[in-house]
Amino acid sequence: MIRFPFQNAFFPRSAVTLALCAMLGACAVGPDYQRPELDVGATYKEGQSQAQVDGWKRAEPRDEADRGQWWRVYDDATLNGLVDRLNTSNQTIAQAEANYRQALGVVRAARSGFYPTVGAGAGMTRSGGGNGASSGTGGSTVSNQYSLTGSVSWELDVWGRVRRSTESSEASASASYADLAATRLSAQAALVQTYLQLRVLDEQKRLLDATVAAYEKSLQLTQNRYEVGVAGQADVAVARTQVESTRAQSIDLDWQRGQYEHAIAVLMGQAPSHFSLPPAVFTLQLPQIPVGLPSELLERRPDVAAAERRAAAANAQIGVAEAAWFPSLTLSADGGFRNGQFAELLTAPARFWSLGPALALTIFDGGARAAQVEQARAAYDSQAAAYRQAALVGLREVEDYLIQLRVMENEQVVQRRALESARESLRLIQNQYRAGLVDYLSVAVVDATALSSERNALSLLGTRLVASVNLIVALGGGWDGLPPAQPANPG
Repeated sequence: MIRFPFQNAFFPRSAVTLALCAMLGACAVGPDYQRPELDVGATYKEGQSQAQVDGWKRAEPRDEADRGQWWRVYDDATLNGLVDRLNTSNQTIAQAEANYRQALGVVRAARSGFYPTVGAGAGMTRSGGGNGASSGTGGSTVSNQYSLTGSVSWELDVWGRVRRSTESSEASASASYADLAATRLSAQAALVQTYLQLRVLDEQKRLLDATVAAYEKSLQLTQNRYEVGVAGQADVAVARTQVESTRAQSIDLDWQRGQYEHAIAVLMGQAPSHFSLPPAVFTLQLPQIPVGLPSELLERRPDVAAAERRAAAANAQIGVAEAAWFPSLTLSADGGFRNGQFAELLTAPARFWSLGPALALTIFDGGARAAQVEQARAAYDSQAAAYRQAALVGLREVEDYLIQLRVMENEQVVQRRALESARESLRLIQNQYRAGLVDYLSVAVVDATALSSERNALSLLGTRLVASVNLIVALGGGWDGLPPAQPANPG
């Protein structure tokens, strides 16, 4: 066997070439991502109590609740079951989950750029043509051509274009994951708030129905007094008006409750006609909610995390745009068999092959690449501003609900005193009426004031419950943050 001198040096040179390609592939043009800076402050302006710092703890003697399933802080088994059904059947959540799976598909497509493309083909052509006028014949030639080919093409990621593109798609997928969490949290909050309002409405209806029953007794008493000449006909009319107007208020709550039921049904992904929620004893209490530190909000809120990941995706696109300035290096190989006789297709004389690198560089494009880089940088600036704005809005919402809960807690103390005073006034005026010292109109006025105080107290409790849900949502609910990033390059 004859051995050529270069054969001994082939493998070392190949190793050097591969090492050089790997070193070049380790670099990536474009700026490395840094989270946009934002001063969020050391603590919240509205402050927090020690109980809020310690954990998700309800008013004593209730135990701590699971932070992940945040709705359990309201300690309502019916509510827990409804949210569980929402998590599996809500169509808005299903749509967001499909969008996330779509984003994962984009990531896999981007990662495919790290691998070579392998193709294969088979074909047969039949062709013919005339012999020409000079031959003196009118015949023609017909020939067949059979082929069986394979090809391999691999564009080396020398300047990091594929890596930046993968980095961008992974960040976008993380943003989509955070969007899914935000959608789930929003749907959960909508259901919890609707349920709490429905239960407060049930309590108001029980109050009105009990008041109607009490007013009917007062009407009967007034009629008895009228029949014996102690009370006038005007007192009877006032008492009857009081009964019917209060009954009308009770009936008016029915359509509101029906709409709350319909909203809960749709949130759980089912037709309203298939769902009903019977009244239950009102046992809801206001939970105490830990707010933590402002810096934690940047990790806890899914919408803020989504905005930050979109800024990272836009930053990676700068590198993709800048990579267009550099030449692309592609290694390709083709081979196969080609012959006019099918029986001889897979023989040595019919085989062919080609192997070689290709270097391509755009010399002039009329400023298109520069414009794309400018566009990518502007897109990053836009996403960075969107991230800062989302964080600031999140901080504002936490502060808003903290002050709302604090002020309404003070308001409820005052409202409770007003309610106790109204009840005492009602007791005194009823005693005076039975003693014949005042007419029933005076009793009706105090009755209306007492009923209004009772309803205002329930409405205030309902508003505080809804505000507590809003605060939990503003703090990110039970979301634990983004999952750990997967490596972009399989190597």
